[in-house]
Amino acid sequence: MTRTVAFFATLLLCACAGNSGNTADKLDSVTGVTIRYSKVPMVFYRDDSGKAAHARNFIHLAPLEINRMGEFRYFLWLGIWNTLQDADAGKARNGFESIVIFADGEPLALDVSGWTAETIGASEPVYIKPVSSAADAYYEITVDQLRVIAEAQDIRLQSTGAKPQSFELWDQQRAARNGLVEFLSNSVY
Repeated sequence: MTRTVAFFATLLLCACAGNSGNTADKLDSVTGVTIRYSKVPMVFYRDDSGKAAHARNFIHLAPLEINRMGEFRYFLWLGIWNTLQDADAGKARNGFESIVIFADGEPLALDVSGWTAETIGASEPVYIKPVSSAADAYYEITVDQLRVIAEAQDIRLQSTGAKPQSFELWDQQRAARNGLVEFLSNSVY
């Protein structure tokens, strides 16, 4: 009986620890903000075979919750890169000053908040760049907009600018979608 009680108490403590299967919390020791994030970003791609046989552009997309002493803000992080490995991150940013996410056809327009972790009040990036030449971008978003994305069956992303580009989900993204749903289930709002 004692072992059973101890087992369930340990299980309960692990469940309450904050880092579950698909999301995690991180305290930025420099800025003092607590950052909650999904462990698995969604991956979008665009075939760019006009430039090279196997050229593709990729976007990694994931949510962030920034908690500054009870003041919550939400962002989407985008890791923008391509297989041609252009070393100029500034070129990767072109057209991403604003984006439109289509969730089951409903457009959600977002403007870039910034290109560095300081944009969200962090001293260092939460997500590791998929490749060293990737550009980071942060877009402020509401929980309601995140919910629309999480509940959508069909999600596309479109850059803006002189030559808008459309990106499709790489595959079903089950782990990333589960992470987004879990992220939302733990949101304050």
